[in-house]
Amino acid sequence: MNVLYNTGIRLYSGAARVAGFGSAKVRHMLNGQAETIARLESFRRNLAPDGFDLWIHAASLGEFEQGRPIIDALLEVNPQAKILLSFFSPSGYEVRCNYDPRVAVVYLPFDLPGNVEKFIDVAKPKMAIFVKYEFWGNYLTVLRQRGIPAYIVSAIFRPGQVFFKPWGGMFRSMLGCFKHIFVQDERSRKLLAGIGVENVTVAGDTRFDRVTAVRAKRRDIPEIEIFKAAHPGAFTVVFGSSWDKDEDIYTDVIKSRDNICAIIAPHEFNKDRLSSMRRRLGSDQTVLFSDFVRIVKESHDKAAQLAKGIKYIIVDCFGLLSSLYRYADMAYVGGGFGVGIHNINEAAVYGIPVLFGPNYSKFNEAVDLISLKGAFSVSDANSFASLLDRITDEREFREETGNRAAEYIASKVGATPIIMKSLFGAGGL
Repeated sequence: MNVLYNTGIRLYSGAARVAGFGSAKVRHMLNGQAETIARLESFRRNLAPDGFDLWIHAASLGEFEQGRPIIDALLEVNPQAKILLSFFSPSGYEVRCNYDPRVAVVYLPFDLPGNVEKFIDVAKPKMAIFVKYEFWGNYLTVLRQRGIPAYIVSAIFRPGQVFFKPWGGMFRSMLGCFKHIFVQDERSRKLLAGIGVENVTVAGDTRFDRVTAVRAKRRDIPEIEIFKAAHPGAFTVVFGSSWDKDEDIYTDVIKSRDNICAIIAPHEFNKDRLSSMRRRLGSDQTVLFSDFVRIVKESHDKAAQLAKGIKYIIVDCFGLLSSLYRYADMAYVGGGFGVGIHNINEAAVYGIPVLFGPNYSKFNEAVDLISLKGAFSVSDANSFASLLDRITDEREFREETGNRAAEYIASKVGATPIIMKSLFGAGGL
């Protein structure tokens, strides 16, 4: 890439190093990047001596859920496939670093020429897949120069993106590095066609396949079943991936409703945040999931008695959320008062009403579900309270909303087979 692009990446890298002094999350990322080459060399010796059959990159945990159906499908048809998975964010890496013994997981170093050359030299991938929004100019350029086919899946494009600006030539050149582009919708295909990019297939969003598979293999969570059994007449809301601003909206509302029980899975948490959440909700009515698990192991009867006196469980671990939604009468998905909502499909697939904040316009599934009245956006505590009361009190409204959500998810399944057939044919790699 040109000097301007590389200067921008160097500034980004420098800013991250400064931010690392005050952010444990950023420090984890930087430390992980520093270990990437050594980890790759170890993986090569022990897992993929001839290089990786596939390198798939997902920025964070949400994007991983879009790439995961491809990884799982490939390993199913070819258990010997050698796969490299890279993350940029600790929220993805730290949760999925031990995803599968057949999958090597690393942090992706910053997109600078020296980093890129070392990464590709050591990994020796035969194919690369980027998920959704990942456009790294140097990585894409080196892959093209070396004849390594690169693809992007579950991509989505909008008129306001830099690719469609008069001055966006440098970024349009990145699109030319992909052998094929798999987009979520027809609008994205038409936008790309308007700038001369024709190697495009409308495949859909692989997340629909993922959440459908999760529902089919949903796990039981005994601790939540004990909690639910202790409140047989209560209305259960699961708050998934919530942030402080989401909690500002809903905390006082649910505290004022005697019939509401809640399972809250914050997007990020540490000891101070968990303590603060408990204080806001009322420590005497709140338990951490990890503590409840311990109590259940000690005595089922003791746990059942404790459950009668609590209204809220705060989930202080990762990996449960997609199964937690099965226990909900309604879901609220966080992030909508920040940069954007998290995965609402995980909740909608269970046929329950889904609420979220106002920043959802970049997410097709949210726009679609709102238009179908299978989900609703809230802007403040009053609008949240109003919808909560209606969903709670009006059974017919609640069931119709949930049915629309489930039907929408079912109608969108099928992206993974389209991509798999195009990339790997019938037999995999």
